[in-house]
Amino acid sequence: MKDPLTSAADAITVQQLRFSYSDGDPVLDIRHWSVPSGGRVFLRGPSGCGKSTLLKILAGILVAPAERLELLGQPMSALTGRQRDRFRARHIGVVFQQFNLIPYLSVLDNIRLAAYFGNSARNLGQRAGELLARLRLREDVLSRRVTALSVGQQQRVAIARALINGPQVLLVDEPTSAMDIAARDAFIQLLMEICERDQCTLVFVSHDSALAAHFPLVMDMCTLNRAWNVRSPLTTQREAAADVY
Repeated sequence: MKDPLTSAADAITVQQLRFSYSDGDPVLDIRHWSVPSGGRVFLRGPSGCGKSTLLKILAGILVAPAERLELLGQPMSALTGRQRDRFRARHIGVVFQQFNLIPYLSVLDNIRLAAYFGNSARNLGQRAGELLARLRLREDVLSRRVTALSVGQQQRVAIARALINGPQVLLVDEPTSAMDIAARDAFIQLLMEICERDQCTLVFVSHDSALAAHFPLVMDMCTLNRAWNVRSPLTTQREAAADVY
């Protein structure tokens, strides 16, 4: 059965969103922003402009007051912390800048953990193998520890983990900063192919404006975020740290 959440015309709807850390100026002040279902958006801007904080709010990792904040038609403010975690596991894939793989686990166990939280462990080995094949990794990688993999292989494992539960929304936080141009462009092309095939909504954030050419929708974070021009140096430094961690 098709999940009723996928019927929303916009995958993401934001109105009057404001967020501040406890002892700082506003990090985000967004009047209105929406992403259509199946859209692929490049959100560009320098370090410290609120990109990573916005992704964490969309993923339900951070909570922010808003007149309206909906993903797939679900008002995020109506969910408890546990419900947000469950919603994220089942409907949202997140690729972190630092990948956040568990180093002492194998590739399969890293993917298995995501499937467990998303309640989609059935036929996991077969699905993980098929997903890795689409990501151009051999199936024998499943039994290896992630620390034994190259950075490029770890990146693909992080994508597989984000996609294993068949998310309707994929949030990608600048994972290409350490790549050369050829590897970077190949990665973006692969990501686009997967999202097109699965009809997954993609929000990709980066400071690298050269990537904008790959995306049909482009938004400048400094324009979207009204707090950017009035922020203190301390607040900007805090968000820059969020870009790294």
